[in-house]
Amino acid sequence: LILFFFFRVARFYKNKPTSAPSGINGFLEIMILFVRDDIAKPAIGEKYYNRYMPFLLTVFFFIWLNNLLGLIPIFPGGANLTGNIAVPMVMASMVFIITTLSGKKAYWQHIFAMPGVPKPVLLILTPVEVLGMFLKPFVLMIRLFANITAGHIIILSFFSLIFIFGQINPIAGYGASLLSVAFVIFMTLLELLVAFLQAYVFTLLSAIYFGSAVEEEH
Repeated sequence: LILFFFFRVARFYKNKPTSAPSGINGFLEIMILFVRDDIAKPAIGEKYYNRYMPFLLTVFFFIWLNNLLGLIPIFPGGANLTGNIAVPMVMASMVFIITTLSGKKAYWQHIFAMPGVPKPVLLILTPVEVLGMFLKPFVLMIRLFANITAGHIIILSFFSLIFIFGQINPIAGYGASLLSVAFVIFMTLLELLVAFLQAYVFTLLSAIYFGSAVEEEH
């Protein structure tokens, strides 16, 4: 789906480079500019942001689309991918690898020999900084997985109440079903917002990690 939409946008700009986009093309242009201007540039900087844009755009739209598809129970072949910890783990590992390979002298210096810090303090601070290198992708993974899974568990819990009260009394089951369905609709609408927010947060944190790796020495 991502390839379909973006190849369509690419064809539009190739065939009509001076025309104003509309419909899905216009919407995707807004979102691409949002990732570039509100995430990549402020977090990474004007000098280096462009090299990370392909990854950031891919991650943003991949997470957002899969979060939305995970809310559709009857989607053919659909699955709650971001609610499977293996998927956030792979993406967080990619962020860790890119950050590590992008690290400049100032980045490693701040980890292993922070300027202006007494050497005895470095014996404590350096292991903490090294541990932080591995905690950052771990936090990325858990944040995405936990937020998406929590929403699905809450929705499933509301549906389960129907059967629990129905076992006690059929009338109670019908009463619980009205409340449960109302709460599920509310939670689903909230999950639509969460689907976007989690894609935004993952992309933003990734960009911040990249920015810290390529930051010039002061």
